[in-house]
Amino acid sequence: MDILVVSRPEQLRALAGESRRRIVAVLRERAASTTQLAEKLELAKGTIGHHLKVLEEAGLIRVVRTRRVRAVTERYYGRVARLFLIKGAEQDEAFAHVRVRLDPADARRFERRVERLVRDVAARANRTGEEYVLVAGLHQTGGHA
Repeated sequence: MDILVVSRPEQLRALAGESRRRIVAVLRERAASTTQLAEKLELAKGTIGHHLKVLEEAGLIRVVRTRRVRAVTERYYGRVARLFLIKGAEQDEAFAHVRVRLDPADARRFERRVERLVRDVAARANRTGEEYVLVAGLHQTGGHA
């Protein structure tokens, strides 16, 4: 699945925590085990395990493969979709959050498209319509996804 509309309260709550958002960001690149996630995010395996359970119960991640390591079955988790479209449960609002790696030329092209979109929306403003807020941007994180 390429896109998952995230709108159920348990899904929204699951993505509200910083650690869970970081886990979801790491899983966008590739599947990972609890141990790999703990090492990458510098968190305890027990903490990662708890967050994985919350994300899995919310339907945001799933076990994509298993591997037998001595007497233990190691689970590898992956996202159920590449992009999560976050839709407010009480209002007809939609937000998309995606972390990507781009070369500088592509980043600049997307920045120009966002700027055009903002200008297009502003140009359609009128006094009789309903009020909306456009939130758009492309921001370099300075870190690694």
